[in-house]
Amino acid sequence: MTEITIHQLEPDITKLLEQRAAQNGNTIEAEIKAILQSVLIAQKTPQINLTDAIENRFAKLGEFQLPEINKEPIRTPPIFNTTEI
Repeated sequence: MTEITIHQLEPDITKLLEQRAAQNGNTIEAEIKAILQSVLIAQKTPQINLTDAIENRFAKLGEFQLPEINKEPIRTPPIFNTTEI
């Protein structure tokens, strides 16, 4: 495995790493390794938004248009008189 050394790490970052490692029951080295893995592995999976997910799901059906849903105007909320109870 490759060995990496980080020079001139700010003391507050070191303290935060120590705290995070202690919370997770890890050494600082293991915690840094976990942080790097979570960030780098997350970048491998492409982020897809809801619109693209729906489009991909129905792509096999071909081109079609969804009907437009008519919306009602926003109603004024009722005012309840609580003094008459």
